[in-house]
Amino acid sequence: MVEALDHDPVIRLASAPNQNSTEVLVKIHASALNFADILKVQGRYQERAEPPYVPGLEGAGEVIAAPAESGLTVGDRVAVYAAGTFSDIISVPVEACLRIPDSMSFEQAAGFQIAYGTSHLALDVRAGLKTGETLVVLGAAGGVGLTAVEIGHAMGARVIGLARGQDRLDVVRAAGADLVIDSAECTDLKAALRDAGGVDVVYDAVGDAAGEAAFRALRTGGRYLVIGFAGGRPPVLPLNHALVKNIAIHGLYWGGYTTLDPQVLRASLLQLFAMFEAGQLSPVNGQVLPFEQIERAFALLRSRKSVGKIVLTM
Repeated sequence: MVEALDHDPVIRLASAPNQNSTEVLVKIHASALNFADILKVQGRYQERAEPPYVPGLEGAGEVIAAPAESGLTVGDRVAVYAAGTFSDIISVPVEACLRIPDSMSFEQAAGFQIAYGTSHLALDVRAGLKTGETLVVLGAAGGVGLTAVEIGHAMGARVIGLARGQDRLDVVRAAGADLVIDSAECTDLKAALRDAGGVDVVYDAVGDAAGEAAFRALRTGGRYLVIGFAGGRPPVLPLNHALVKNIAIHGLYWGGYTTLDPQVLRASLLQLFAMFEAGQLSPVNGQVLPFEQIERAFALLRSRKSVGKIVLTM
């Protein structure tokens, strides 16, 4: 439970939620951290949470009670997208639950929805990424960045991954990147991307100067995906370039699709689960920690040194 803004969560005992005739009770086995959890603690997230509140936006577990008309039964393994997943038991709407493949672990499922869902909606629905096009992923070793590399590769694109340090670049290359660039050593990203042949789609989870440089490397008709600002601030984009080069700028807030177009969101997740079962996706959990180490988990996320998603097991 977060007791004050800009304060790491502390563990508190509380009564389990009562069974609700319209909601599903889920015993959470694993829950994932997202950059949004940091922003919410700092009071900077677009959906503000007044303390005290239970953090966590996604998790996975086992159904322990469900309405008869829900289609879910006790024992079903589900992924959960709802606020408050850093708890042992959570009561959520039926639509917040989705059965997971038998071959997917709770740890994999816990961090699957937001990261893979964001990248799939961004690349497929918003950008319309085509086979043979060039995709550059900024922050490619991060929780969402790796999923963009994997999905872009599976969609037949040529993928360029930007990350910091050889170890992280090796992970990005293993995820399917055709070319990797070390952000710690690259002094002119725009020139590096143009030398690599130019870019059709930019997947920007970093923002700041890197986002602007990648934007300037877009070809005519390119698409720029605004995913996040892990670099500390939004990029300053030259909109005259967007006009002259017919560049489309797409913002992507995955959670917003729960009201914008829930059917598209659900169809995207089902397609992703099918890709997982077909062996096209291999979720990478950067750190799997016991729930008691929640403060360490937040510190790892803030450091931006982890690879893949940070997951807490209950």
